[in-house]
Amino acid sequence: MSDLDPELVDRAVQLADDHLFPAALEVDALGTVPRPQLDLVRDAGFHGLFAPAEFGGLGASPQTQWAVHESLSGGCLTTSFVWAQHAGPSKAAVETTGPMRERWAEALATGESQGGVAFAHLNRPGTPILQAEPHSGGWRFSGSAPFVTGWGHIDVVLTAARHKDSVVWALIEARDCETITSRRLSLAAIDSAVTVELTFDNHPVTKASVTSVEGFDQWTERYRKGLRANGSNPLGVASRATKLLGPSPLDTQLVDARDRINNASVEALPEARALLGDLCVRATSALVAKVGGSALFMEQQAQRLARESLFLLVQGQTPEIKEHHLRLLTENATVGRPSRDN
Repeated sequence: MSDLDPELVDRAVQLADDHLFPAALEVDALGTVPRPQLDLVRDAGFHGLFAPAEFGGLGASPQTQWAVHESLSGGCLTTSFVWAQHAGPSKAAVETTGPMRERWAEALATGESQGGVAFAHLNRPGTPILQAEPHSGGWRFSGSAPFVTGWGHIDVVLTAARHKDSVVWALIEARDCETITSRRLSLAAIDSAVTVELTFDNHPVTKASVTSVEGFDQWTERYRKGLRANGSNPLGVASRATKLLGPSPLDTQLVDARDRINNASVEALPEARALLGDLCVRATSALVAKVGGSALFMEQQAQRLARESLFLLVQGQTPEIKEHHLRLLTENATVGRPSRDN
């Protein structure tokens, strides 16, 4: 990890420990992330984590991005999850050309604007639920995009729609209008991140708003290569749980799991990511067991972390990760088996 920027990581750790974690229970209960909470992340410069310096960003290495993300997730997953959506549109604005770069690249890199994403539906099997059709030199988006996080806080949403064997990516203003309607979803964990389902009714998308068009197979491969990034979420939650738990064998398991996903090949990433989900569930469950009955009180960090661990079993899940999760969670049970010492 020679590309790690210790100054940025230390800044993230301090922000998480001194501000995000102490406020996490309050944020969890409020129903929305308070603006000042997100401003703390912006003022620390972390909106620029995903953009090069020439656009006002930090030019951080992937290793630094992962470590900062882990620390913030261990502070308050709800706040971190809203912030993390920013990576997609920030990178897309930098990598495209024309009006979208001019409009959004610097604004997103500096934190002047906040971005979100709408592409989770691409992982769904079957007929695409959000489709793009050519229209008057641009496109029309029709269908739905579930699980769009940060609604009400984000200014622009990087949206993916399918057209035959291709994916059309566009930067769209994040607001309800005549052709876009939002429906808030009620979630058992990180509900205050305000996740909505967006419905597109022949929404016009100008050619200038499109950042790229790529083959679906090309996107699938690119997504597989990027699975390490969302592994920072369970690493952060598991790390916080182990700190609250105190010294245990989970400490070594956490280090090993982090090293494994940091060094995993593309083929090994799904299993490495699933191991983090399994570890996160076990670490938060161990904390609940240690705290006892009071762990179920809403003012207890243990129940919040345990709920978040369940959320992270399905967040960013691919069919491969799901298969590994099910294997890990069902094949490792030892109840009823004789002890090796007998």
